[in-house]
Amino acid sequence: MKTAKIFLFVAVAFAAASCKVDDPFVDRVVAPVLLVFDNAIGDGGGFTTEPTVTSKATGTATVSVRILELDKTNILDYKKGIDSIPVTGLALSLTTRAGVKIADLTTDANGRALVTKTWAEFGVAAPKAGSIVSLTLTGKYKEQSFSKLARLQAVN
Repeated sequence: MKTAKIFLFVAVAFAAASCKVDDPFVDRVVAPVLLVFDNAIGDGGGFTTEPTVTSKATGTATVSVRILELDKTNILDYKKGIDSIPVTGLALSLTTRAGVKIADLTTDANGRALVTKTWAEFGVAAPKAGSIVSLTLTGKYKEQSFSKLARLQAVN
């Protein structure tokens, strides 16, 4: 009888351990690259879920982003650490959150992609300080798709 209980306990333990449990709080895959926006409030979006990029309300609006691959080969060497390598020739698509395409971009030799458009092309007919456009930047690197949310905000 005691052996049967132990066997049953071990069988239940193995069954429970073999179950794959999805994380209920994070339903996404880590991006294969780091995206850092220029003119963003705070750290540029590297560690921000949805960075806010600022651009003057008068004239054209600009969104500029650097795409970096993090080489963690020397992560335990405090003298070398993690290396940020620019990703060149990466095709990207910039759309509004509603799915309206703003531009197709490609990163340059420094891993930078830049788009300059009128506010009307971003969907804001009469921009004023505080006007916001919700954007999505998507791409594919090393066979892994990624997307980054951002906001474009008009400032004085």
